[in-house]
Amino acid sequence: MPSFEVTPIGTVRNNRTDVQHTDNWGAVRSTIIVDERFGEKCLQGLEGFSHVEVLFVFDQFPEHDDYREPRPYRGRSDLPPVGVFAGRGPRRPNRIGVTCCAIESVDGRELTVVGLDAVSGTPVIDLKPAMAEFQAENIRQPEWVSRMMSEYFQP
Repeated sequence: MPSFEVTPIGTVRNNRTDVQHTDNWGAVRSTIIVDERFGEKCLQGLEGFSHVEVLFVFDQFPEHDDYREPRPYRGRSDLPPVGVFAGRGPRRPNRIGVTCCAIESVDGRELTVVGLDAVSGTPVIDLKPAMAEFQAENIRQPEWVSRMMSEYFQP
């Protein structure tokens, strides 16, 4: 398959630096500083939305050498093994993460959001306003996912 290169559009700034601290993201306030090459008006109009989808790179995690065997989710032996594309964790091909966050403020090239599960310094590769027409309805997931994620977005 052909490969492609992605250049970050900005960087996350917040008070989270420990990539091993993986829960309690709900009250984390992050400012995304968009690169100056996009100009001071690059976020204009985003203030009219309540949420934004942030695509970022898990740059502090190496990719696995082999993805063929399912692994217990989050490395927890009490959870069932799942294939690499049945999880949202950082150890994945291309290491791309995506989170829908509440927009707190927009100021020039600075976007402040709440609930972004990315540590300070994380490269951001795209921002997309959350639109109702793109949101899934009637989502179904295994019971263990709700149990495992119960503290993930807690403050």
